[in-house]
Amino acid sequence: MRKIGRIRTFLRLALVFNRVPAFRTNIMAFVGNKLYRNIASKKEDSVLIDQQLSKLEEDIRRLKIDFDIYFNGSAKRPPLEAKARIEANMKRIGDNRNLAYAQRYYFNTLMSRLTSYRELWRRMLKKRGEEADG
Repeated sequence: MRKIGRIRTFLRLALVFNRVPAFRTNIMAFVGNKLYRNIASKKEDSVLIDQQLSKLEEDIRRLKIDFDIYFNGSAKRPPLEAKARIEANMKRIGDNRNLAYAQRYYFNTLMSRLTSYRELWRRMLKKRGEEADG
């Protein structure tokens, strides 16, 4: 209630001093920052980031399955395009400064999972290449 009373008092003063241009810009800054702050957009951003992280986890799972299919001999080529797309998404999400601590932790978990898979795939591709040559 106190905050509402302060805002009403401030707006009454704003009506009195509305003729002073410098004061008018300060009023607009106050109204823009305090009264009409869009908190819902922060929640929407958080939900959007959570959805992106969930989609990224699903994409990593699919990529692992695709590489398993390739290494078992059912696919002719390794899924390098999907791997590049996932790495680009990881970089884009990693550059986002709006991640909450829990989202950052989840992202780092996904990053370490992808890194371990990438090392495994690199070793298997190298071994497969050596078998083809030898």
